[in-house]
Amino acid sequence: MVTVSPRLGEFLTKATQTPDLETALWKVLSEYVELKSKALREQIAQFEQKWGMSFEEFSRRCQEGTLQTDPYSWEVEQDSWAWEKAVTLLRHYETLRSYGYQGLC
Repeated sequence: MVTVSPRLGEFLTKATQTPDLETALWKVLSEYVELKSKALREQIAQFEQKWGMSFEEFSRRCQEGTLQTDPYSWEVEQDSWAWEKAVTLLRHYETLRSYGYQGLC
């Protein structure tokens, strides 16, 4: 059982335009997951456009040494870490969506 202050509860129900606190929380959380997922998809698309390939191919080519760029260069490593983080977080958010919370809003 989650307890929130009356002020927070009132804010949540007003902001979401729902009379029920639980529904308001589900709505806020589901919209947060959707916004984060959208931002991550955009970030992934930027990396795919920059490198002209998917993350899986990028990772494979880095390991094989066939990237046509030094896989140990600062730019490649920075992109690799950020890209992997975006892909991992997107998978996580998609898993959260599969819990079925959307039907509760």
